[in-house]
Amino acid sequence: MNKQPKALLTILTPAFNEAQSLPILHERLEAILSSQDLQWEWIVVDDHSRDNTWEVLQELALREPRLKAIRLARNSGAHTALACGLQHAKGDCAIVLAADLQDPPETIPALLEKWRAGAKIVWAVREEREGESTATKGFSRLYYWIMQRFVGVTDMPATGADFFLLDRRVIDVLSVFKESNVSLMALLTWMGFQQDRILYVKQARQHGQSGWSMEKKLKLAVDSVTAFTYKPIRFMSYLGFGVALAGFIYALVVMFYRVFYATQVPGYPSLIVTILVIGGLQMIMLGVLGEYTWRALDEARNRPRFIVEDEVGFGTKENSISNIQ
Repeated sequence: MNKQPKALLTILTPAFNEAQSLPILHERLEAILSSQDLQWEWIVVDDHSRDNTWEVLQELALREPRLKAIRLARNSGAHTALACGLQHAKGDCAIVLAADLQDPPETIPALLEKWRAGAKIVWAVREEREGESTATKGFSRLYYWIMQRFVGVTDMPATGADFFLLDRRVIDVLSVFKESNVSLMALLTWMGFQQDRILYVKQARQHGQSGWSMEKKLKLAVDSVTAFTYKPIRFMSYLGFGVALAGFIYALVVMFYRVFYATQVPGYPSLIVTILVIGGLQMIMLGVLGEYTWRALDEARNRPRFIVEDEVGFGTKENSISNIQ
């Protein structure tokens, strides 16, 4: 009787300035996965780190044949790094695990158990976040509230999930999507499939500082809204109708005073305020339209989402053209 081959698990790790954390993560992965009845590979995507992350990965690759490392030619963000890694993943399933040690690899067996039970996407939902500032937690809650209540991605975990498992089928379908400005987590939730979740405690960062700046957070929020809903544009239409209606009513009031009282409605101050308010609303609406238009232009350019500068662990190197995606 032929023995079934062991499943292949891909651990996918985006890394930015994580030279200190990667050797520790490697040791913990070895300890956890050695007890699992499967094969595994570890793909690390260096998002053009400024420290010696790439040198550390090259050294690790010399003694860890399961490690495949990719260095991007420019800093492109964690979601782009994930897209790059998923294109190289060969596993029957892939687990996205950050390099900062905040997401404990000891949670991997629980994710695999849900996958073996039939789930195609398994979210590790943050039950608690250690070592995070009040502002960070507040922005996160606001973001997920907007995604659930305003955008309509109701199945997205309310407390967020950066740590998750994807089945091979999901990875293959995800490769069809070529959008550059989109939240990967929101896209996965929108795609459907059988989804499940586990709870875990996100631990405090042990080394270095997060590269997840407020500017990047705001861009993610705008990308997430514009990628999944037209409600801001619809709101602009309603607002424009409301302002026009208010102007029409004000014109009737002026005519009333002129006809019945032979006086003009005083109000240079009110006129200036009205002009400023309407002008401000118009600029805001132009800004919203500009966000949508720019993203449409960015997609129409069809520029590569990432460019690979170097790689180790893949055997023979691919030519430079195939390293542009």
